[in-house]
Amino acid sequence: MRKPHWAERTHDVALADDTGRLLAKRYITDDAVGYTLLLELLAEHGDTEDTPIPVAIETSRGLLVAVLRSGKRKAYAINPLAAARYRDRHSVSRKKSDPGDALVLANILHTDMHAHRPLPDDSDLGRAIAVLARAQQDALWNRQQLANQLRSLLREYYPAALNAFATWTNGLCRPEARELLKTAPTPTRAARLTRTQLQAALKRAARKRGIDTEVDRLRDAFRASPRTSRRLSKTLSASRCSPSLSSSTPPAPPLTNSPRRWRTRSLSIRTLRSC
Repeated sequence: MRKPHWAERTHDVALADDTGRLLAKRYITDDAVGYTLLLELLAEHGDTEDTPIPVAIETSRGLLVAVLRSGKRKAYAINPLAAARYRDRHSVSRKKSDPGDALVLANILHTDMHAHRPLPDDSDLGRAIAVLARAQQDALWNRQQLANQLRSLLREYYPAALNAFATWTNGLCRPEARELLKTAPTPTRAARLTRTQLQAALKRAARKRGIDTEVDRLRDAFRASPRTSRRLSKTLSASRCSPSLSSSTPPAPPLTNSPRRWRTRSLSIRTLRSC
């Protein structure tokens, strides 16, 4: 029983007998040369077409898996988290080691083969569908991860865009959102967009219906945030210089000989007078 430790360019291989004793170990590359060395190693230890040696590996996809599954060989995809629970049987420290993990997976088949399922013997069409489904799932996960990163950046720099796209399903992932961000990459440019520019952007994103309604809503969303920010800034400035605010401020504590308190009160007085 053997296991190539999953990696992108290289694999650690461990071959064990029925008692769990290590028979051989190799370090192969993830190419045709490495696959040939692996098959030769298996053949040296009794691997035949009628009685192929079962294998355990940490993934169910890839060229190496396709090579190993050719013929009647049973291949077991062991989840890395499940394999980690077996690690303390072979190492006291439980420290991860690629060659050590290869032997761990080989011995999983020796002790608990009945508890794991071999990969199904699908047809070529079935495997092609599985590859396509996996690629679609990976694309969806990547898109959502990028959308979360973009949302975090827009929240800090461009909140008006988040408000504008909030009513759309999968807002940041829609073509309209991408086209609008290309047309107006900054809040200032978004606030200056005309109805004609917004209509053109929505049409470039293949929007067909409700364009006029969306244009009105987007203009309000893009122009609301800067005005609100300026209004809030003016309100704070006016309240800082307001006489009523100064009269309602409680009297300051009596001065002491502490230079630090004296500097603090002097700074406050100069700030109020500057208004």
